[in-house]
Amino acid sequence: MVLDSKEKSLLCANAALDKKALNLVVLEIKELSSIADYFIICSGRSDRQVRGIAYSIEESLKKKGIYPLGIEGFSGAKWVLLDYDDVIVHVFYDPIREFYDLEGLWVDVPRVEVNG
Repeated sequence: MVLDSKEKSLLCANAALDKKALNLVVLEIKELSSIADYFIICSGRSDRQVRGIAYSIEESLKKKGIYPLGIEGFSGAKWVLLDYDDVIVHVFYDPIREFYDLEGLWVDVPRVEVNG
């Protein structure tokens, strides 16, 4: 199944929300960056929840035949990055997210509403 980047980002977002991801935002960065069309940023309250969120996203996309180009940070689970080419997902342990403040770097980009 072929999904466009927006559909893929919403699938990731909903999989994260299924695992009670906190403060999820979907940033549409395609007009400002060549690295991806969408960034998804969310967080969990523990390393266990961070792993669960990341795993849920990976499994949800795998069911659609979509596999990540790479996954970083899964073992430590403080900041897990899932690279799906045109969609990049950042799953943070909540205090680490506050420290790096990625959405603060992209404050002017449009946000996509997720109905999950």
